[in-house]
Amino acid sequence: MAAFEGKLSFESKVSCADPECEEEGAMAKDELKIPISASVRHVHLSREHVEALYGAGHKLTVKADLSQPGQFACEETVMLLGPKGKVERVRVLGPERDETQVEISRTDEFLLGIDAPIRPSGKLDGTPGLKLQGPKGEVALSRGVIQAQRHIHMSPADGDRFGVKDKDWVMVRVGGERGIIFDDVLVRVHKDYRLDMHLDTDEANAADLHPGSMGVLIKGPTQVKPEPED
Repeated sequence: MAAFEGKLSFESKVSCADPECEEEGAMAKDELKIPISASVRHVHLSREHVEALYGAGHKLTVKADLSQPGQFACEETVMLLGPKGKVERVRVLGPERDETQVEISRTDEFLLGIDAPIRPSGKLDGTPGLKLQGPKGEVALSRGVIQAQRHIHMSPADGDRFGVKDKDWVMVRVGGERGIIFDDVLVRVHKDYRLDMHLDTDEANAADLHPGSMGVLIKGPTQVKPEPED
């Protein structure tokens, strides 16, 4: 599977575990399917850091819309500099955020020489930093680097249809030659969200996902418990 930037949906047929599913539960099975997108390493920047990297007054330039309304891949890229190595041409995603956040895979961590925890977006306490290099300057982050917790975006209507609520933990099964069940998938429900499951490239490669892949939601116990403040 080639690396990609922006939104890419991986789609493949998913078979039902119940032999009677096709005859008795086809409609229910279809309703529980979730499109899957995988995102390569990327960066969300604050206004301060946009200007530090690209110059005073610089505005992020839209390259392509992403799966979630209002979010977009930018023309701008940065270089990530860690203790052991660097990763070039890392895509910036918009819009700007209150605090800069870098999302990488475990493979990227080995290249950079850092150990970033698995976290939901925005949960940055106790995370490591690194250096960002742009065409007009550099930024030394003291924190903000994470492996993104795999998660599903849903609208309230989707949440009702799937029988889940915001911050629930579920499992998602993906079929194919390297079929897998993803445990510890965080559900995020918001009126502006569009149904989509987000994985990083390591996770997508592990399941040999392809454009158009779908997952089937499994409601049940998972190993991860919500954080105390959630």
